[in-house]
Amino acid sequence: MRKSQFSDEQIVGIVRESHAHGVAATAKKHKVSSHTIYLWRKKYGDMGPSQVSELKRIMQENARLKKLVAERDLEIEVMKEIASKKW
Repeated sequence: MRKSQFSDEQIVGIVRESHAHGVAATAKKHKVSSHTIYLWRKKYGDMGPSQVSELKRIMQENARLKKLVAERDLEIEVMKEIASKKW
């Protein structure tokens, strides 16, 4: 997936602008498609810039924790396999 040229905070600003001035005008001003703005509306809804940064931080921590759990599961499987071969 291609990285957006806009930061998350800028996207929230564009979404808020689209609520005030309309999707078509905002899309034309920022040189994005109307479909993109509707996708951003769906993803970011009525979030503020501080909420977006908090969401990003939580998503990063969630990814880190998922990686830790996967590593632990792998270690457990390896230990089970080693234990079964010794007997």
